[in-house]
Amino acid sequence: MHVIITEHARKRLKDARQEDITIKDIVEAVSTIPGHIPSATRFRGFFAKSGRMFDLVAKDIPSGRLVITVIGK
Repeated sequence: MHVIITEHARKRLKDARQEDITIKDIVEAVSTIPGHIPSATRFRGFFAKSGRMFDLVAKDIPSGRLVITVIGK
């Protein structure tokens, strides 16, 4: 599955609330979501390798799975 991370989500990774969450953590998390996501949906309770918990908003588009934003806990 091809994962696309928006520029908005990449910028949020620089914020203190998303500290220690990596692109690799996001790709691994979004890849575990089964099925088709027709509209932007928030998925909760993922953990980065650092132990930080995060949520993400994603949806499926023709070219792959789009990660719209990341919300650190």
